[in-house]
Amino acid sequence: KSKYADFKAIEAHRPPFDPSLPIKTTQAPSPGWRYGQQSPQTLSTVSINTPASTPPSTSSTHISIDPSAQPMLANYRLLVSAIPRPISFISTISLDGTKNLAPFSYFQIVDHDPPTFVVGFSARPSRPKDTRRNLVETGECVINLVTENIIHAANATSLDVPYEVSEWELSGLTPAKSETVKPERVQEAVFSIEGKLLEMKELDYHGRGEKGEAVGALAIIEGTRFWIKTEAMGEDGETDLGILRPLVQLGGISYGRVAETFELPRGRLDQELGKDNGLKEILERSTK
Repeated sequence: KSKYADFKAIEAHRPPFDPSLPIKTTQAPSPGWRYGQQSPQTLSTVSINTPASTPPSTSSTHISIDPSAQPMLANYRLLVSAIPRPISFISTISLDGTKNLAPFSYFQIVDHDPPTFVVGFSARPSRPKDTRRNLVETGECVINLVTENIIHAANATSLDVPYEVSEWELSGLTPAKSETVKPERVQEAVFSIEGKLLEMKELDYHGRGEKGEAVGALAIIEGTRFWIKTEAMGEDGETDLGILRPLVQLGGISYGRVAETFELPRGRLDQELGKDNGLKEILERSTK
């Protein structure tokens, strides 16, 4: 029996969502860290599911897992719970004009010049994702970033409705005209990217396609226009995190929000060598 069988009853006992939660900036985890210094196994080894009376674990052992030796579902559960993922909310249009809107958490930016993004489509025994099909056939989309204000709408569009049905009405969101592509962007989205497909790469490296089995795919998309809410655009050209409020997808049905950040400058070798931080000695030892 699923632990979420009666989710509404479980949720009713939780504190209400606080949309006004301020984003706090703290010190970095180890402000006094020096080059070559050993890092802790973890900053905290107490699981969120561990009773408070249980002492922290100091074990440094690991489990070796061969992904090819366990069921696909086991790999899925492990990976999505271990790797937080930003969520893309993709708008496409089919060749016959049907509008599609769907969320994907296998998503990331991979370059900024030109702006390039990747979206992963898992192998499905049933028909391929409508978004994947539309991208192949039309080569156009809009990627809307999923943020706190539209998460319920994005979640609603994950229903596997028939290809000829548009998810826009399910979402209650407002279509807004794009400038470089036919699919419309989400007006309520804080940040959106119009995009054109550069390549759809099938992830078939083991001959599964030849056996008639479903295979995943990777869409490589070039961003051709950005849209950002005026109040979310900072004077330094960066987005205001307090306005953006991005979410990440975690394991199971869990999501993460940004409530706290810290800053950590990246050093330059020429500047770091002039400091008493042990770097010069490490480099000398490493080149012998």
